[in-house]
Amino acid sequence: MQTEVYLVRHGETMFNTLNKVQGWCDSPLTTKGINDLKKTAVALSKVHFDNMYSSDLKRAIDTVNLMKNANQVSQIGKIKKLPEFREVFFGSFEGDDINETWAQVALAAGIKNEDDVTKIINTIGIDNFRKATKKADPRHLAEDTAQLDARMGQAVKALHAVTRNEKRVLLVSHGDFIKTLGIKYWDQSDGVHDIEFPDNGSVSRGILSDDGKFEIVDYNVNAASL
Repeated sequence: MQTEVYLVRHGETMFNTLNKVQGWCDSPLTTKGINDLKKTAVALSKVHFDNMYSSDLKRAIDTVNLMKNANQVSQIGKIKKLPEFREVFFGSFEGDDINETWAQVALAAGIKNEDDVTKIINTIGIDNFRKATKKADPRHLAEDTAQLDARMGQAVKALHAVTRNEKRVLLVSHGDFIKTLGIKYWDQSDGVHDIEFPDNGSVSRGILSDDGKFEIVDYNVNAASL
C-alpha cells in the first residue's frame, strides 16, 4: 500500500528565537510557536490520517499532540515516536550561536568571513559542508553526510515498517532534517546545493511506495494550500 506522508516541522522554540543551534538538545515551544501551530492544525483538522508520528524530541512531541487534538476526522491513539527522525546532530556546537557556528564551519572549509549557511553550502556543496561541520566541531561528534545518509535510510525503513497498512500519516520532524530529506528525495533538488529552510509549522508531503521507495512531492508549503 502506498502511504502519503505529511512531514510537519515543529513550531517555533525558545532556541529559534535566541538564534541558537538546536539539534538533539531541546527547548520549549514559544507562545508564537503554539499559536502558529494552531493555524496548521486547523488547516489539517479535516484531513483524515490513519496515524500520527513524531521524533522523540519534546518540541516535536508537543507539536504532534496539537495536530492530534485539533483533528476532527481521525481516530489517533498513542503517538509512536520515531527517533530516526530527530534533528541533525551538531555535536559540540549544540546550544551555540548559529552565526558563530557557521563562521567556524566556513573556516574549516577554507572560507573566511562568512556565516551565511546558504552561501557556504552553495560554495562547497552539502557533502563538504557536513564534513566541514564535523571537522570544525572540537570533538568531531557532529553528523556528516555518511552518517546522515545512513540515518535517513533507517528513518524511511522504520516508517515503511509501521505504515504498511496506512494510506495517510502525519509525522512531525525538524527543520534541518526535513531539509536534508528534501535535498536527497525532492526532485527539485540537485542533491548538491542548498534548498530553502522549512518554516515552523510548514508541511512537506512525501510518498512512501510499497517497495519502500520514498520521494518528496511538495516541500515547505503552508498547510492551508494543501
